[in-house]
Amino acid sequence: MNIQIQITGWAEATDEPLVSTSFGSRERSPHQFLFNRLAKAIPRAVPAFFALLLLALPAVAQAQFGYTTNNGAITITGYTGPGGAVTIPSAINGLPVTRIGDKAFYYCSSLTSVAIPNSVTSIGDFAFWECRGLTSVTIPNSVISIGDFAFADSSLFNVTIGNSVTSIGDEAFEDCHSLTSVTIGNSVTNIGGSAFYLCSRLTNAIIGNSVTSIGDGAFGICSNLTVITVDTNNPAYSSVNGVLFDKSQTTLVQYPGGLGGSYAIPDSVTSIGYGAFAWTGLTSVTIGNSVTSIGDSAFSNCSNLTNAIIGNSVTSIGDGAFGICSNLTGVTFPDSVTIIGYDAFFGCSSLTNVTIGDSLASIGNGAFAGCFKLTEITVDTNNPVYSSVNGVLFDKSQTTLVAYPGGLGGSYTIPDSVTSIGDTAFWECSSLTNVTIGNGVTHIGDAAFEDCESLISVYFKGNAPTADEAISYGSLFDSDDATAYYLPGTTGWDYFSANTGIPAVLWFLPNPLILNSSPGFGVQTNRFGFIISWATNTPVVVEACANLFHPAWIPVGTNTLTGGSSYFSDPQWTNHPARFYRLRAP
Repeated sequence: MNIQIQITGWAEATDEPLVSTSFGSRERSPHQFLFNRLAKAIPRAVPAFFALLLLALPAVAQAQFGYTTNNGAITITGYTGPGGAVTIPSAINGLPVTRIGDKAFYYCSSLTSVAIPNSVTSIGDFAFWECRGLTSVTIPNSVISIGDFAFADSSLFNVTIGNSVTSIGDEAFEDCHSLTSVTIGNSVTNIGGSAFYLCSRLTNAIIGNSVTSIGDGAFGICSNLTVITVDTNNPAYSSVNGVLFDKSQTTLVQYPGGLGGSYAIPDSVTSIGYGAFAWTGLTSVTIGNSVTSIGDSAFSNCSNLTNAIIGNSVTSIGDGAFGICSNLTGVTFPDSVTIIGYDAFFGCSSLTNVTIGDSLASIGNGAFAGCFKLTEITVDTNNPVYSSVNGVLFDKSQTTLVAYPGGLGGSYTIPDSVTSIGDTAFWECSSLTNVTIGNGVTHIGDAAFEDCESLISVYFKGNAPTADEAISYGSLFDSDDATAYYLPGTTGWDYFSANTGIPAVLWFLPNPLILNSSPGFGVQTNRFGFIISWATNTPVVVEACANLFHPAWIPVGTNTLTGGSSYFSDPQWTNHPARFYRLRAP
């Protein structure tokens, strides 16, 4: 990622340089928006140089504005005045002011209102970002584009958008918590993602007839928004009872955050869009039989949602679709569902049971993590990909443990048939205290035991497991109090402990044990062998018989367990049609 730093003006209250940062690329996650706030990055010697530069400018410009000239036009790049009501000049030194540059007024907390002249055609990214005192702005008809985060985190309660604006950038008015209404004129064709996100006092929005693109979460977390109205001549969008749809009403785009209550999705809808119901007061929803896909974060953070009826045509449930629906108690997936996304039900702390149909083919990591009351995941026996045993989710062959319900807690022994523990399998099982890992496990996935805050003991019946090459070994466990216990004669524990930060100590059983998963187990050259594990320097007698139905046990060797283990081999095993072994103390 390329980062360029340019002096663009002075911080109004601190005499510190404002810093303009341009990124080679910016990627937005569905849950938060990240951007760097660089300050104090320029040495204190630089302001003196910049002050000399300002002396060459006219007195008015020197007092208030930093600017650049390009092709006979002025771009405002900074502001150093006292704040209050500010009027941006239409010309400086006889040249027209056509642009308010990126970050030109950002962090100017004393600014209360701004008048933008008719000469300005564009407002740059972050231009008035975090102007916390800014309450009013008039955007003239000359302005064509409003940049990303242009007025985000300000106190605007009244915005007039000129009738030439065609593009409103991502997060342009994000977290304008005093904004009560917005009218988007007929010139606007594009509303960026999260453009009015977190405008908590916004009660209504009117969308003109030219808008053809509305980004994800454009009206997300507007907790008092009760109606979105779309001009009937709009070719791309429509509204029914205040709810925003595409024109054909096959995609539900946004359910206003202030509506709440119960809602039945119309039969015309086939798709529920990204974050369509997120953070709303919805209490129950019926998803009709025409819906085939539930988008990412569609119902996330609907803390009042207690009941969701999923129609029998739904095939995919998106990432985080019902994340942190803390009052949702039970979910039954119809047989039509084939995909459940990452974190789909993450943090559904009241969820007690989940029933999976016979068509499910993919479950994303963390789908049921943080479900502290979930005690049972049930899978249809005809499902070809997944199965469940005592409420625990496995793949069909039961060689991979996929998800352990967070409400089970206590102790759990992973069957010896399991060879792999999946990514996030025990994630946020906060009441799990100890786990015994069967001798078949050779691999543990990323964050498998993350946030298992009560986990104190992990018992390994086999050798130290491996981790994915691209994943830090240290991410397998996330517990300051956990201790790993391993059997004498197993291997890999120095490396395991060094890379997980978890102490690994010997695990002494009450009786001697044959390690049947060790590399030396079974038929060797002209003999049969295995490792005996028990207590340090303790002798163990190995007995054998040829028939378990009429056993006649005879001693075939005595091994002293130096360091707690010893390798036994029997060269006589080929002399018998069958040979069985057992251990005892002398």
